[in-house]
Amino acid sequence: MKRVIVANRGAVARRVIRGLRALGLESVAVYSEADRDLPYLREADVAVPIGPAPAAQSYLNRDTLLRVARETGADALHPGYGFLSENADFAQAVESAGMIFVGPSPRWIRMLGHKTRARDAMRALGMPMAASSAVLGADLDAVRHAAQDLGYPVLIKPASGGGGIGMIPLHGPQEVEPEWARARQIAERSFGGSDLYLEKLLVNPRHVEFQFLADRHGQVRCLYERDCSTQRRHQKVLEEAPAPGLDRDLVADMAAKLEGMLSTLGYDVIGTVEMLYTPESGFSFLEINTRLQVEHAVTEAVTGIDIVAAQLRLAAGERMGSVLARVPPLQGHALEARVYAEDPVRFLPSPGVLQVFAPPVLPGVRVETGYAEGRRVSSHYDPMLAKVIAHAATRDQALLLLKQALTQFQVDGVKTNIPFMLRVLDDQGFGAGQVSTGMVARILDATRAAQAA
Repeated sequence: MKRVIVANRGAVARRVIRGLRALGLESVAVYSEADRDLPYLREADVAVPIGPAPAAQSYLNRDTLLRVARETGADALHPGYGFLSENADFAQAVESAGMIFVGPSPRWIRMLGHKTRARDAMRALGMPMAASSAVLGADLDAVRHAAQDLGYPVLIKPASGGGGIGMIPLHGPQEVEPEWARARQIAERSFGGSDLYLEKLLVNPRHVEFQFLADRHGQVRCLYERDCSTQRRHQKVLEEAPAPGLDRDLVADMAAKLEGMLSTLGYDVIGTVEMLYTPESGFSFLEINTRLQVEHAVTEAVTGIDIVAAQLRLAAGERMGSVLARVPPLQGHALEARVYAEDPVRFLPSPGVLQVFAPPVLPGVRVETGYAEGRRVSSHYDPMLAKVIAHAATRDQALLLLKQALTQFQVDGVKTNIPFMLRVLDDQGFGAGQVSTGMVARILDATRAAQAA
């Protein structure tokens, strides 16, 4: 591996380019017309335009990406997250073109990146999980029957992709027709496929995920867990590690079981097993993300491991013993806030030019962003501006540090969700570690009630 094309944009493209430089590898950045002025393009060794702003004509255009890889002499491709990162056909096309796909082997993406196949595979290994349907097509009567069999409420989920995109709750049969059509459109636009299925919706569970690295020789390592329960409409907005208030023996036992399951399968390179947790039911399987996660930085903070560098080295065929001989002990606590260009009340995207963009500079704070002052935030993509990661010896200290960092983050020209994030961080329940996937809705309801009083 000598030259790697980074088939993505924004913060993750910048992060991968930095990781490549640290390993002495050359980087090829790609960009759409909307992204031509973003700062990380100058940080890459080569930057190549790939088409108009719409993702379907640029970052989801497989033929163009493979052509650019071939023309620039790249011998590997890093897909980042989102876009084509969990597309097995694309991963196979990369390998068939003689390049390394910097991610799991295509067969694992095909099996585990597809949510219903992943559930079948993990169920066969004894994984506990909530009830779900098979993949359902356009037959709305079949969808209604499946929802009735599971019992409302249920959740529509894309079989491919992740990140909470396209997940829509159904509370009754009258919602099926409009919401199913909407979910299919979202899945097709975001992941290039419209396969959907239904899953029984648990009420207010915790969302806990386990980070894994694996070599191509059968060795698997679990890098602890992250709590991602702080969500708005199934979209993670704040992540932390370790998960607050969970018994460490319980977590370690689940991690060991998952490590054994992935080792039995022969899984490779990188992945995250997402679980739901309630005290009554324990852990239940949700899905496997066969890619680098948006929130990988919180795990890097509490372990000291460069996950992107490890992913690159493992994809190139290095053995686990040389990449990560042992998993280090946890080091303190880390929280990550996702800063979006969106209205903090209505949560609508707020595209525009960043007239002021001054991320905080504080000890213990890391900021990942693909933007800079004077650059335009496009309406064509996810509106995330930055990830702000605070790391300290304790959760209370990390929480105070993250509040300070967000308060100092100066942005003008677009609206941001920072006021909303500060409301979450100030919540008494959150401060006590009493997190669940319903927590944000409770906070927003309380805010609206106070404003109406």
